[in-house]
Amino acid sequence: MRKVSLTLATAGMFILGTANAAAMFQEEAEASKGFTQILKEQFIQGGPVFMGIVLLCLILGLAVAIERIIYLNMSTTNTAKLKQQVEDALASGGVEAAKEVCRNTKGPVASIFYQGLDRAGEGLESAEKAVVSYGGVQMGQLEKNVSWLSLFIAIAPMLGFMGTVIGMIAAFQKIAAVGNLSASLIAGDIQVALLTTVFGLITAIILQIFYNYIIAKIDSIVNDMEDSSISLIDMLAAHKK
Repeated sequence: MRKVSLTLATAGMFILGTANAAAMFQEEAEASKGFTQILKEQFIQGGPVFMGIVLLCLILGLAVAIERIIYLNMSTTNTAKLKQQVEDALASGGVEAAKEVCRNTKGPVASIFYQGLDRAGEGLESAEKAVVSYGGVQMGQLEKNVSWLSLFIAIAPMLGFMGTVIGMIAAFQKIAAVGNLSASLIAGDIQVALLTTVFGLITAIILQIFYNYIIAKIDSIVNDMEDSSISLIDMLAAHKK
């Protein structure tokens, strides 16, 4: 009898140890999951409809943001160097030499300089009007497609909220059909519904960061354009004397 009891106790300890080991192994497996894997699982749980639309907003928004960042970086010019080169060209070779410098320089500032220099023969007033008019055109080019980025920032959380509301409606319909308010009955539906809001907010936050960077970059280039335009008119006035 004592041997049987000892055997049962040993078997119980072995089973308990195996269960604990399995639990520890599961916890380690959960902890070893990367952020990307967890994000993927949560995304799949959120459902394909609203989560797919939110993902589309993120992809399109990032495409617009990357395109604008590349364009703005290419549009950035060393305005101090350009103004010095134009001033030296005006002094040594006249308007045509300054126009040649602008042709060989990329960016909106150089384009504005060229338009102003091209109208320099018609007087300072014509040159100033050309600079102002073409400055507006260049500003429109800088701000192109930025409105789409702000649209994606706005609709991504809205779609997430809509998915949450629809999921909550489905949960309450289940409660009404069963006639029993049980947390376990609707917990899964509520979790899935809230995931759409989470991913909508994550999308909006990511795109908002890019949007703020793009707006700051545009403002910096526009300030350079305005400052350079004034400098160009001053240089033309000095050259006319």
